[in-house]
Amino acid sequence: MGPTSGGSSWTMLRSIQNSDRVTQHQLSQGTTRRILRFARPYRRDILVFLVTVVFAAAIGVATPVLAGHVVNAITTGGADAASIVIRLALTIAGLAVVDAFLSLAQRWYSARIGEGIILDLRTRVYDHVQRMPLQFFTRTQTGALVSRLNNDVTGAQRAFTSTLSGVVSNVIQLVLTAAVMFSLSWQITVLSLVLLPLFIVPARRVGKRLAEITRESYNLDAKMNATMTERFNVSGALLVKLFGRPEAEAARFGERAQRVRDIGVQQAMYSRTFFVAMLLVASLAQALTYGLGGWLAVTGSVTAGTVVTLALLLTRLYGPLTALSNVRVDVMSALVSFDRVFEVLDLKPGIEEKPDAVAIPAGAGRLEFRDVHFRYPSADEVSLATLEDVAALDRTENAPVLRGVDFTVEPGQLVALVGPSGAGKSTTSMLVSRVYDATEGAVRVGGIDVRDATLDSLRDTIGVVTQDSHLFHETIAENLRYARPGATEEQMWEALRGAQVADLVRALPDGLDTVVGERGYRFSGGEKQRLAIARLLLKQPTIVILDEATAHLDSESEAAVQRALSTALTGRTALVIAHRLSTVREADLILVLDDGRIVERGKHAELVAAGGLYAELYRTQFADSSPLVPEVETVIIPVPSPIEP
Repeated sequence: MGPTSGGSSWTMLRSIQNSDRVTQHQLSQGTTRRILRFARPYRRDILVFLVTVVFAAAIGVATPVLAGHVVNAITTGGADAASIVIRLALTIAGLAVVDAFLSLAQRWYSARIGEGIILDLRTRVYDHVQRMPLQFFTRTQTGALVSRLNNDVTGAQRAFTSTLSGVVSNVIQLVLTAAVMFSLSWQITVLSLVLLPLFIVPARRVGKRLAEITRESYNLDAKMNATMTERFNVSGALLVKLFGRPEAEAARFGERAQRVRDIGVQQAMYSRTFFVAMLLVASLAQALTYGLGGWLAVTGSVTAGTVVTLALLLTRLYGPLTALSNVRVDVMSALVSFDRVFEVLDLKPGIEEKPDAVAIPAGAGRLEFRDVHFRYPSADEVSLATLEDVAALDRTENAPVLRGVDFTVEPGQLVALVGPSGAGKSTTSMLVSRVYDATEGAVRVGGIDVRDATLDSLRDTIGVVTQDSHLFHETIAENLRYARPGATEEQMWEALRGAQVADLVRALPDGLDTVVGERGYRFSGGEKQRLAIARLLLKQPTIVILDEATAHLDSESEAAVQRALSTALTGRTALVIAHRLSTVREADLILVLDDGRIVERGKHAELVAAGGLYAELYRTQFADSSPLVPEVETVIIPVPSPIEP
């Protein structure tokens, strides 16, 4: 069979492999309508694309007919036979040239439509995912999410390229081919189609077995990818070197790789068997055509040219028939891919800006919590079962984390939140920067409810340094400019000097152009923190959140970071989360948080004298010399005063 039929055979094979999975998928309502909205910007391109497909299909049928006329002209002879043959040959050549240009035009429009739809879908999904709540990322498998941006988006664009063109081309080709064949000889046409079921029925059985093998291959590939991802990142590689057994790791990976190899061999044999079977059936059908057609030609019922035309057309009949027998699966495959993309787009973003949002005034530093209650959203509110690789999401409502928190921080005031682990301190800080929104009550910055503020003004007002500050695998300059894209080189050096890290960067061979490595692992913990503080200084926020910024540093690194923090906090309101209560003693106000409630408030000396929870925490950390007593987490909201070392 020709190339067209070969391509159709592979299409059919893919359809059979996916048939069970696809047909069992329940599409969401309105999926088709949403797909058409995505296609609307490309409607002119799609129309031109379909026109080229129709003309190419017509040429595919016309060429065998002209070839038959050539044979008839040769066999019948005559004075003008030679000129007829030449004209027909030139016509066939002209059609071949036109078909070549049509093929290029199809590819151009196919690529333009397909890549355009991929661009639209990927940018929409990426932008949407960026707006999802933090809990979405803690629950979702990163690989599954990336697959939506790659595999499913690519599968969706096939709806307007290979699937659409395939259906239109096959329908046109099938109708024209069948019409021409029946007009030439219905007996030969019927006989040539008798063998088609002998191919389709066994092919489905082979396809189902191949689907099982392919599914196992995908699972093994996913496991190997997961293993490599975990072992090849910096943290995983360090853990393997410290605790792992290289021989055992290599043997485990090798077993999976060997199974993938065995499956690859089986896939190759099943696929080749399928393709050979189709070639065999088509060849047998051609043999029948030549046999019956030759007998009819000898008896004078048909011409020799008719037999040749029928034999050539037969190669263009089997491909469309086999492909169209699975057109429902092809269409459903494309619809399922779109539906899986729409699943992500339909997840409600955790934080959205109101249409009438107002900007927080520049320099605003007053922070208020008014009867704030908060619970983390349940799994079904923020995630998808398919992204977590679970059968069903947990719909249980989470218990409240904050229960009626109420306090005010005036500009320039140092206020500390103190309490045991799980009291809700980190959650309190996240509500200020709108990582989450309060379930009840209000959080105000500069007198404006953060839910009514523009996101840009809120981000400009608040800067954050976390316990393990993340740096992208980019240059130092690019990491700094993430906080302020338009920053000049001089402004970056000024920020680095303020963060006590300018000399370190200047000593590097590439200076600001030094690539920091994955997660910034080319630098020590203290150096990373000072780079993060430089990023914060470059941003110049009026409220600073320090989330245990010195928790895991040695004393020397901590001292360097504390000096950098003294610069960062000067003239700013700050929310600090720290292990060491030494940073709390000079606070203007200390709020003791326990089980989501403020249970004590006052200054250091007052709270110690009161003998309550704060006094117990203080004695645990400073009076008890036992090395077995763990340190207690602390949160602070300071300002101009430098933090004590």
